[in-house]
Amino acid sequence: MERFTHVLSLNPRRDGSWDVVTDKGTVHAEQVVNCAGLWARELGHMVGIELPVLAMEHHYLISEDLPELQGRDKEIVNTTDYAGEIYLRQERRGVLIGTYEPHGIIWAPVKTPDDFAMQLLPEDVERLAPYFEVGFRHFPALGRVGIRKAVNGPFTFAPDGNPLVGPVRGVRNYWVACAVMAGFSQGGGIGLVLSRWMAEGDPGQDILSMDVARFGAFATPKYTSIKVPENYARRFRLTYPNEELPAARPVRRSPVYEQLKAAGAVMGANFALENALWFAPPGVPATETPTYRRSEAFAFVRAECQAVRRAVGLYETTNYGKYEVCGRGARAWLDRVFACRIPQPGRLALAPMLNPAGRIIGDLSMACLAEDRYLIVGSGFAEEFHLRWFFAQEPPPDVLVRSAASTLAGFSIAGPNSRALLQRLTRTDLSPAAFRFFRVCETAVGFAPAILTRAGFTGELGYEVWTTPDYLATLYDDLLDAGRELGLVHFGGRALSSLRLEKGYRAFNKDFRPDYTPGETGLERFVDFTKSDFTGRAAALAERAAGAKRRFVIFEVGALDAEVVGYESILHEGRAVGYVTSGAFGHCVGKSLAAGYVPTALARDGARFEIDILGEMRGATIRLEPLYDPQGLRLRG
Repeated sequence: MERFTHVLSLNPRRDGSWDVVTDKGTVHAEQVVNCAGLWARELGHMVGIELPVLAMEHHYLISEDLPELQGRDKEIVNTTDYAGEIYLRQERRGVLIGTYEPHGIIWAPVKTPDDFAMQLLPEDVERLAPYFEVGFRHFPALGRVGIRKAVNGPFTFAPDGNPLVGPVRGVRNYWVACAVMAGFSQGGGIGLVLSRWMAEGDPGQDILSMDVARFGAFATPKYTSIKVPENYARRFRLTYPNEELPAARPVRRSPVYEQLKAAGAVMGANFALENALWFAPPGVPATETPTYRRSEAFAFVRAECQAVRRAVGLYETTNYGKYEVCGRGARAWLDRVFACRIPQPGRLALAPMLNPAGRIIGDLSMACLAEDRYLIVGSGFAEEFHLRWFFAQEPPPDVLVRSAASTLAGFSIAGPNSRALLQRLTRTDLSPAAFRFFRVCETAVGFAPAILTRAGFTGELGYEVWTTPDYLATLYDDLLDAGRELGLVHFGGRALSSLRLEKGYRAFNKDFRPDYTPGETGLERFVDFTKSDFTGRAAALAERAAGAKRRFVIFEVGALDAEVVGYESILHEGRAVGYVTSGAFGHCVGKSLAAGYVPTALARDGARFEIDILGEMRGATIRLEPLYDPQGLRLRG
């Protein structure tokens, strides 16, 4: 180890190793880890990447000795005062008190000085006095002693406040472990998962919330400079499950963004792309009060759900992740990367993807447009995550893999009238016999050249229509015109969550994560064990032989005015046995629903549990069959 050594450049070798050029000579390294803290941006620039990381000035005070602490043989616990937005901990016989002020100051917005070492920044206690005074009022003992020292120093944040950890797509053997705000608190865990990742090819647990791949190209320096101060100012504020933070919005907009807003859309951001959450009727403000309980949107989401089940609904799917895989070797490569049977031309398949440990890293759909051309669709937030995985699987020279996030946009049309609506716009025969479930074709829908699939996420008869962005607005107009007499309504992501849970459908990053296996999730039935080789096959076969230890289930919950959010404890006979992964109110079955995992031995239909919702224990009953259309007759009608 060389301390006080300035890295001048990072030069990759053909074998994937690195020459690390320093002011003390050149070091040859098999791997490079960017854990450069305040200089993480600069170490990123050396390999051609822009990491979304920025430093903020941060103040804290150290008090003189407190009489109340004299004679204690144990330190007081670290304390966070959320109401006062103050934190404190014992420092010798005094107290360290700090605050995250609402108007924080960015430090070194463009470049971190090379000669900055252990210096502190100029104090600005007067500016922060009103915030520290809150702490003195809430902790009166502090107001009775003086201030021994004021400290102002920079430390780094990512736009959402979580660390940036993991490998970087397109840069071999280059890893990041930066934006670690709480160094001593988080450093050990980050070191553990990163060492596992480097040595074993897997971090050993789900770390999606701090994976560097959660940010895409949208996380530009301008985006980061707006989101980091927003996060800093909210460090001690709870974010409500229905709350959408406003900074750097909107950044990515689809061609129908303004039309959807005019239709009453209340927008959220997914991978920085604006998408409709729900639609406010005419005369109703397109806003929502942040709350843990049912909001004013509840009745409007219910109307959207019921309209989809009764007639037909339109949902924009542009925010989905989309990938094109083509080339002579595409089928063979996909057969190795995915655990499913690769569909034949004109067919769609559900496509789980596993890591070598047999854990779920993708729950996608795969459409075979031709023997050498495929469209893969998945969660929008996971675009960079999945692209990194695809390229790590080393596509051969005759296989092209690329993101279609900005080259394909589309809509989901769902409900019993969806076939009649689309048949008005296409010459393709959509009759049940001619266009069966999971069929795909390239055709024209109105003016738009499109990829049309018979699929969806609502449990109703449904279709997805994909076209290029330059046709999307025209396609939107055509769909509205064709659906006017058929009861067409807009619906958003909230309604989609309700509809999917009524059918027992799962969602990636909520119900499917890299902590879970095919047997636990129910995805085992989509795994083609007859294939001789695919990533994760040995682990999946071992689990199949031994049996899954836990199982994904849907609960009917005795909730009153609030649904589960995620991560609530599931109790059985007073003992925690699992936790919730997602939930919503099932507006068409009249039940509050929760999804989660419980031990396999307890996963019986009708089994009774309890779930803690906002401090109240609510009864929860397992329903192994979907509460809505359990035979799937409407889906296949």
